[in-house]
Amino acid sequence: MAARTADPGPPTELKAGAIGFVDALVIGLNATSPAYSLAAVIGPIVALVGIYAPGVMVASFVPMLLIASAFYYLNKVDQDCGTTFSWVTRAMGPWAGWLGGWAIAMTGVLVVGSLADVAVTFALLAFGLDGWAGNEAVRQTLTVLLILVMTAVCVIGTELSARVQNVLIVAQVACLLAFAVVALYRVYTGTGTPESVEPSITWLNPFGFGGAPLTAALLLGVFIYWGWESAVNLTEEVEDSATAPGLAAVWSTVVLLVTYVSVGFAVVAYTGTDFLARNAGEEEFVFALLAGEAMVGWDWVVLLAVSSSALASTQTTIIPASRTALSMARRHALPAPLAHVHPRFRTPDVSTWWVAGIAIAWYVAVNRISSNALFDSLTALSLLIAFYYALTGVACAVYYRRHLTDSVRRFVLIGLGPLIGAGLLTWLLVESVAHMSDPANSYSGVSWFGLGPPLVIGLGILAVGVVIMVVWRLKAPAFWSERPSVADPTLVRDEGPR
Repeated sequence: MAARTADPGPPTELKAGAIGFVDALVIGLNATSPAYSLAAVIGPIVALVGIYAPGVMVASFVPMLLIASAFYYLNKVDQDCGTTFSWVTRAMGPWAGWLGGWAIAMTGVLVVGSLADVAVTFALLAFGLDGWAGNEAVRQTLTVLLILVMTAVCVIGTELSARVQNVLIVAQVACLLAFAVVALYRVYTGTGTPESVEPSITWLNPFGFGGAPLTAALLLGVFIYWGWESAVNLTEEVEDSATAPGLAAVWSTVVLLVTYVSVGFAVVAYTGTDFLARNAGEEEFVFALLAGEAMVGWDWVVLLAVSSSALASTQTTIIPASRTALSMARRHALPAPLAHVHPRFRTPDVSTWWVAGIAIAWYVAVNRISSNALFDSLTALSLLIAFYYALTGVACAVYYRRHLTDSVRRFVLIGLGPLIGAGLLTWLLVESVAHMSDPANSYSGVSWFGLGPPLVIGLGILAVGVVIMVVWRLKAPAFWSERPSVADPTLVRDEGPR
């Protein structure tokens, strides 16, 4: 009788080589939700700095590129889907690493519901179902169903997720470019709005307006780039995992810069600054207002761009949160069930469904307060984003500290650049806290404990994280025995992202 083969048990690793560089790049781009992000901030930025809005988008790109360099070099030595959590733990210890992981996980919880809501709303508007879009019960029900569907896609497989993302990015970029081309054509042919103005290279000067409004505009600018690192969260599932995910992150920031500046020029030129400033409070619906005017009977093209953008980001935003939770659970920093990998699809099914479930609960609960409260929760994102990006930049310099003077390239790309990026983001973080402390600056305009609701939400999330961290430290101390380390010289190379 043949010997019985031992049961290998359930898989513990994600599916290696599931997607390639292009797929990772697309996922990184879609995670930022370009059309939705641009539609959401173009009005407020113009209200703050006028025609210099494209320049602000360029200035906001600088810290993102510097932090992307940190992601690239840290991923070269540690291909862990937990990214910031794993890297900061390695460089600075478990306490800082845990808080970085918590920040990433909670950004997904805060934003997934809002993204799905926008995807549903603009899809309904694109198909002429305005009545459904205005019905809160219908819209919120469809939003919850959409989150569940996108979560199922994430669980079924990374390959399926990539295929869906490839379709959505084509639809999104094509629609945005069509809008930009039509808008600029009408400006130069004199058939634009009465307030249209021809573009000028001087619009790229971020300091043209200056003062406090510039700081507030930069805060909004950082938000539109957030999400590019989703490609690196897939590092364990990408071919050539040591370099491809990091390169995808770097290139996604560059592609976003070109997209944002191009469309920003077109929008400001077509409408002029007064229209955008007057409608700054409309948020993402500014594109809905522009679509009917610029595209005439083809306004559905722009509406579909925003919908596909938010739909794509609904899915990709779940990826960093779920894989960070998986990584933390594998290191015993969170409950073990969150480390479960689906035996067939080789994806983190338990952590993915948990992220979706908490995101749905947050979306429903906040909507019961008011739609303004939902926007306030999104504003709180800037605190978490700036925190874990800055933490990653510092971790890169700290981890490679013994090799920064080996060459000029290493000093600039691994040390100085990430530290400057971290410093800029820390400055924006401090400015955000000061800005959010005034209740008058919130969407709802109400006071929570004498502070603005976004600041209370951000501090509340941090406080909850600290409590959970301390409790888990007492219950399962194994993770907290890890000690910081430095880069192995055999793993340090001069090659940088190209």
